[in-house]
Amino acid sequence: MDVSIRRASATDASALAQLAAITFPLACPEDSPEAEVAAFVVENLGTQSFAKYLADPQRVLFVAQELGGENNGRLVAYTMLVDAPPSDQDVASVVTQSDAVELSKCYAHPAVHGGGVAARLMQESLEWVSERGNRPTWLGVNTENVRAQAFYSKHGFSIAGTRSFQLGTRVEHDFVMVRPPSKLIAG
Repeated sequence: MDVSIRRASATDASALAQLAAITFPLACPEDSPEAEVAAFVVENLGTQSFAKYLADPQRVLFVAQELGGENNGRLVAYTMLVDAPPSDQDVASVVTQSDAVELSKCYAHPAVHGGGVAARLMQESLEWVSERGNRPTWLGVNTENVRAQAFYSKHGFSIAGTRSFQLGTRVEHDFVMVRPPSKLIAG
């Protein structure tokens, strides 16, 4: 599949919300209540939420957009970087550099899993961080999401601690993974 990687714009908010509705549930543990996952998506990953994220000067989103074929122009993956110190106390205890950048979101449509699209998108995101001072990058990933952990490890992230994540009435547990500066890995 041929894709282009680009920075997202305000006109992508609706397409990002549609993609998030497909991809976020894939990152949740299998026993997560569907209604709570759906409510989280509506509250945090809807079109209005993405419009706010795209307007926020501390956030940058990148998208992979399909080129050609019957789905020409469809967004198939996205990342969101947050250029702000960690606000979560558990994260701040392990990510002590105040200039660290959060990789808040990294999701790919299941149709592109294993095809290298997410690796290209990750590379573009990490290059953006590097161009702004080559600072540390951190993320949270569910402790049960072994596939995502392996992907992040291939891109230079390692487990540095844990944090809790509220998903409806459940408390989920995430690993905090950190990629130090100067660790840009070829995709």
